[in-house]
Amino acid sequence: MKDKWTRYEYRKGRSRRKIAEKANGRPRLTVHRSLKYIYAQIVDDAQGKTLASACSLSKEIRPAKAVSAKNVESAKKVGELLAKKAVAAGVKKVAFDRGAHLYHGRVKALAEAARAGGLDF
Repeated sequence: MKDKWTRYEYRKGRSRRKIAEKANGRPRLTVHRSLKYIYAQIVDDAQGKTLASACSLSKEIRPAKAVSAKNVESAKKVGELLAKKAVAAGVKKVAFDRGAHLYHGRVKALAEAARAGGLDF
């Protein structure tokens, strides 16, 4: 049986391959979820550049240390902030890359907030 990291990398690669087939030149909105924080970036793979990024560590989301960065509410704020930065950078259509994570909980909250903020995927 393969170890946990190998299975994780396989799941991540499988979702990236599907995105590469269907993205049609769109930038990729990639999500990384750790136990403490959630990170999101919009990456243009053709140029190899990050167009916009947001995370639950940023000062715009957590003005006070008392606010938790682990919950769904902070993921929603990350999605809203990312959408605002992306629209300012001129990006409207993206391909959503959830990596090896299920579309559930914090990942789903981030995606729905980004859609509400003006991103199309």
